[in-house]
Amino acid sequence: MRRSMFWRIALPYILLIVVILGGLSIYVVQFLQQSYLDSTRTRLLAETRALADQVSPVLKAGAPYTQIDTLTDAYAQLVQARATIILPDGVVVGESDYAYSQMENHASRPEFQQAMLGQEYSDMRYSSTLRTNLMYAAAPIEVDGRVVGVARLAVPLQDLQEEIQILRRTVWGASGVALVLAVLLAFFITRRTTHPLRELTRSVQELKPGETLSLAAATRQDEIGRLSRAFEHLTAQLNQQIQDLRAERGKLAAVLVNMSDAILIVDGDGKVRLLNPAAMLLFNVEEAQALGASLVTVVRNHQFVELWRKCILSGEPQTAVFEIGPEQRFIQAAAASLAPTIPDETLLVLHDLTRLRRLETVRRDFVSNVSHELRTPLASLKALAETLQEGALEDPPAARRFLQQMENEIDNLTQMVRELLELSRIESGRVPLERKWIAASDLVTPAVERMKLQAERAGLTLSLDCPADLPQVWVDRERIEQVLVNLLHNAIKFTPPGGTVQVQLGVENGRLLIAVRDSGVGIPQDALERIFERFYKADKARSGGGTGLGLSIARHLIEAHGGRIWAESAPGAGSVFWIALPILVE
Repeated sequence: MRRSMFWRIALPYILLIVVILGGLSIYVVQFLQQSYLDSTRTRLLAETRALADQVSPVLKAGAPYTQIDTLTDAYAQLVQARATIILPDGVVVGESDYAYSQMENHASRPEFQQAMLGQEYSDMRYSSTLRTNLMYAAAPIEVDGRVVGVARLAVPLQDLQEEIQILRRTVWGASGVALVLAVLLAFFITRRTTHPLRELTRSVQELKPGETLSLAAATRQDEIGRLSRAFEHLTAQLNQQIQDLRAERGKLAAVLVNMSDAILIVDGDGKVRLLNPAAMLLFNVEEAQALGASLVTVVRNHQFVELWRKCILSGEPQTAVFEIGPEQRFIQAAAASLAPTIPDETLLVLHDLTRLRRLETVRRDFVSNVSHELRTPLASLKALAETLQEGALEDPPAARRFLQQMENEIDNLTQMVRELLELSRIESGRVPLERKWIAASDLVTPAVERMKLQAERAGLTLSLDCPADLPQVWVDRERIEQVLVNLLHNAIKFTPPGGTVQVQLGVENGRLLIAVRDSGVGIPQDALERIFERFYKADKARSGGGTGLGLSIARHLIEAHGGRIWAESAPGAGSVFWIALPILVE
C-alpha cells in the first residue's frame, strides 16, 4: 500500500485544507475592502450629483469662472473632498485644491469622457498631482437636457489602506506559518510523486510536427512507472510509423511535384482535396484557393466535371480528350475511383496534349507542303523527259527548249533544297553571325539598289527614306541584306504596275525600325498571322514562284539578332513589313 498513488495524493489533499483556510482569510480581507470601497463610491457619487445640481444653474446663467471656483471651494470644504468643475472642452473652471487657471486640460481623463456621455462614473488611480491613490467620481452637469460640463470629486484612500493593511497583517500573521509548512510539504510530496508525469508531459508538449517522441527509461514499479513503460512502447511504435509515413509522404510529394501531368483528388462532394503544381499551373490557381473549393470552381470547365460525375455514377475509370480555353489546348483527362483505399474520393489525371497536337500538325503541314512543292517540278520534269523520249530529241530546237525548261525546274528544286538546308541550319543555331558595326544607311542602301532594276521592270517606284542622323547597329550585314531583299522582292511581286514600294528608317525606344511599305494587293487578316510559317503562301493563286520559305528564314535571322519582325496589312490597302533591331552601344 505504501507504493499506492492513494497515500501519495491523500496527504496533500488534507494539507490543502490549510491552504483553503488561508485563501478564505484573504477572501474576507478582500470582501471587507471591497465593501468599504463600494460604500465610499456610492457616497461619493451622490455628493458628486449634488455638486452637479448646484453648478448647473450657475453655468446656465453664464456666471464668471471665479464664481464657479468659489462655489467649488465651498462645496469641497463641506464634503471634505477635492472638487473640480470641467467644461466640455476639458478646461478646468473650478478647482478646490489648486488654482483652476493652472490646471492642465482634463479631456483625456476617463471619468470626464464617461460623464460627457451622460453617465456617472467612478475610478481609482494614482494622482500625479497629489502623489497618492484617489477615488474619483464624476457626474454630468446638464442644462435643459444637454451636458454642459462635468463635476468631479476625489477623496484619498490612505485611511482605508491603513486599516486594510492592519487587518491583512493580522490574518497573514496567524496563517503564515501553517501556510508555509503546507506549501513546503505539498511541494515536496507533489514533486516526488508527479516528477515522472511532468517529464512525460514535457516530452509530449515539446514534440513538434514531424519529430519523433523520445522518453527516458522508467525504473519505478508503481502506476506511474507502468504508465511510462507503456508510453515508451507506444513511442517506439509511433516513431516507426512516423518514419514510414514521412518516407512515403516524401516519395508522394516528389512524384507529385515533378509530374508534368496535372493531378487532382476530389471527394464525394466535389471538393478538391489535393492538387499538384502542374494542376495549379494548368488552371492558373493557387493551392490555398483550390483546396476545399468545388471542382467546377477550380477547373472552370463543365467537361471535366461531367467526366468526374460519370466516374462516380459508373464506378469505372473514364477517359476523354477535351479542347479547352481560347488558346485551344488539348487535354487528355482520366478519372478513376480511389475506393476502397480512399473511399468516396476520385483521382483526376490531366495530360496536356497541346504541344504534341501542334507538333503533329506542323509535321503534317510540313510533309504536305514539301510534297506539294516537289510534285510540280517533278511532274514537269517527268513530262519533259517523256516528251523527249517520244521523239522530241529528233527536233534539236524543241529538244533544246525542253532541256532549258528541265534546267529551270532543276534550279527550282535546287533552290528549295538550299533554302530548306539553310532554314534547318538557322533554326539549329549552326549559322554564326558575323557582326560588325555598320551605319543604318549602308545597311539598307545595297538592298534597295539591288532591287531597283526589278522594280522598274515591274513598273513600280522604289524609294528610300533614310535620315542622316541614324546610329550604327551591330549586325551581320549580309544576313540583314538577305532579309531586306526578300521583303522587297515580295513587295514588288505583289504590287500592281504603277504602284510604289518605299523603305523607311527610324529610331524608337532604343531600336532601329525598318519599314518596307507597298501599295499592293494586301494580305487577309487570317493569313497575316501565318505568313512567317514555312511554305505558307497567303494567296496561292497569285503567289507565283518561290518556295514559301523566305519569310520564315527572315524571321529566324532577325530573331537571331535579338530583333523582331512583323507585318501590318489589309486586303487592297497594301502591306507594311516592320523590322526592329536593337541598337547596342560599343
